[in-house]
Amino acid sequence: MTKKTTGIHHITAIVGHPQENVDFYAGILGLRLVKQTVNFDDPETYHLYFGNEGGKPGTIITFFPWAGAQQGVIGGGQVGVTSYVVPKGAMEFWEKRLEKFTVSYTKTERFGEQYLKFEDPHGLHLEIVERDEGEANTWNFGDVTPNVAIKGFGGATLLSTKPTKTSELLEKVMGLEFVGKEGDFARYRSTAEIGNIIDLYLTPMGRGQMGVGTVHHIAWRAKDDEDQLEWKQYVKDNGYGVTPVQDRNYFNAIYFREQGDILFEIATDPPGFAHDESQETMGENLKLPGQYEKYRKQIEQGLLPFEVRELD
Repeated sequence: MTKKTTGIHHITAIVGHPQENVDFYAGILGLRLVKQTVNFDDPETYHLYFGNEGGKPGTIITFFPWAGAQQGVIGGGQVGVTSYVVPKGAMEFWEKRLEKFTVSYTKTERFGEQYLKFEDPHGLHLEIVERDEGEANTWNFGDVTPNVAIKGFGGATLLSTKPTKTSELLEKVMGLEFVGKEGDFARYRSTAEIGNIIDLYLTPMGRGQMGVGTVHHIAWRAKDDEDQLEWKQYVKDNGYGVTPVQDRNYFNAIYFREQGDILFEIATDPPGFAHDESQETMGENLKLPGQYEKYRKQIEQGLLPFEVRELD
């Protein structure tokens, strides 16, 4: 049996104050807060999800906001850069928008594409790239309209303690296609239209330190529960220790750490984010899994308040 993931499902990172997080990803980047819930393993912490209007796989970045927590160190065993894709012709808008909100940026080129590189308020490394592929994001927020809005992930740059092993995994286990090498990077592509480009930094890096401003894990797509169980067995057969299936309410998840120390998740596309609230009201209220509902008052009292607000 061979398997191929269609691409990135979501990326999860650790950040600081939730209001700063929401202001940046909703207020400046124009993403939709599609779900506010808690970390199922640590219910005293928010788990915030941002994506396109429908919260589709390949568009979702999620955060554990820990105000006052220790700053992390980006390094081996992490996603070093998260890439966002915007429509062709939208780059000038994003340059002006970042300038408007005094977000410093630089321009670089990689594999024939122009990138706008910048950081969020807590130190996460981000970049924007123009591509034709991928459906438009129909979400309107502030001055960010569908003709320039972020469609979802362009992909990610992986930093590995053992790039040769990570490369083997991407091709032979995850089923990505090798595109080519340029300088210090190797590029891989999956079959989806977004969340489909992985650039692997080829120089081995010392292990990063988890904390604010670092990516916790990258999740890959499984089309349903049956496909995920096949993945679970397939990953195990290829010599990796993999967790039991974890119910995350909006998807089921399995986890394993590859040999370059990056934590991988494989998450199901369904059921999505609208099954415990309507698509129209997604993200407006704190949603708790059943096991924590009886502790709602206590949980709410311990969480820092925030609001989604237009900054334009």
